Amino acid sequence: MSEKPVRAIKLNVINEPKDSYTGGKSSLCPGCGHDQISSVIVNAAWENGLEPHRIAKMSGIGCSSKTPAYYLNKSHGFNTVHGRMPSVTTGANVVNKDLTYLGVSGDGDSASIGIGQLIHAIRRNVNMVYVLENNGVYGLTKGQYSATADIGSKKKKGTTNETQPIDLCALAVNLGCSFVARSFSGSKKQLTAIIKAALSHKGFALIDVVSPCVTFNNNDESLRSYGYVKDHQAELHSVGYIPHFSPLEQVEVPAGSYRDITLHDGSTMRLETISDEHDVSDAVAALAALHKAESEQKHVMGLLYFNGDKPSLDEDLDLHHTAITELGQDDLRPSRETLAKVIDSLRN
Repeated sequence: MSEKPVRAIKLNVINEPKDSYTGGKSSLCPGCGHDQISSVIVNAAWENGLEPHRIAKMSGIGCSSKTPAYYLNKSHGFNTVHGRMPSVTTGANVVNKDLTYLGVSGDGDSASIGIGQLIHAIRRNVNMVYVLENNGVYGLTKGQYSATADIGSKKKKGTTNETQPIDLCALAVNLGCSFVARSFSGSKKQLTAIIKAALSHKGFALIDVVSPCVTFNNNDESLRSYGYVKDHQAELHSVGYIPHFSPLEQVEVPAGSYRDITLHDGSTMRLETISDEHDVSDAVAALAALHKAESEQKHVMGLLYFNGDKPSLDEDLDLHHTAITELGQDDLRPSRETLAKVIDSLRN
């Protein structure tokens, strides 16, 4: 009886199999765009060669916030109270700045109860990736419109939405967010490149991902249905990602105009130009692209804005080069003499 051939297990640059980055079985509706995003996160973390135990996956409440159970099962995780993920991540980042923080939230969690939390995390430039799984409805509570639903959009049941939406990408640009992008759960190649680049960025990276809700918001009248988004994308550029361990000279240069952006870990984001008018370093251009797309009832896709020079929160706070969680008692506890000098200085 012949033995079955042993299947070779493919390893990444740190000799980890992809199974080290997977999670449990999804309980979301079959065909949900969130599951595609989870798959992209698995691939991005594995291909970037991140150590699973050095990643902290954060979430709030909602369909999107269930997804961390479906990826990175060897990573740290924290499922917070509704809308409070940004502040919990801020605290965790300050005490342990050496982890890679990956937050996943939804349009309900981020644009309503958690919008104040999100605003302050952006303006502080917390070093984290913030993936917004945006479907325009509250999926867990039977599909009411969320604050990001477009005017004129209609769910499978109910009236047409006539309330002005909140564009979280425009909000982020106005707040000085250092990395702002929008993508689509059905655009695997673009979304993978953007998430891989965001994981190499130092500072707050907001990725707004249009992710159709197949149960409540995937009909022809919905501006966030799979079919509508596929047919009404305004792509700014083709996004590529070249990790620091893959030299540029070994990567094929695309035809036409392109721009290379060097990220903090030495990796490169390559933007092949589709629209000659868009400059990712220009906040006004980013806002103009968003407003133009809204007026045409389209979804603008790609990297909208990037600023690699803005100091992150841990740099602003001038934190010790060793994470607070790694410091010993001798580092944290002042000597009797030092404490006496501090007290004496406060008396004067």
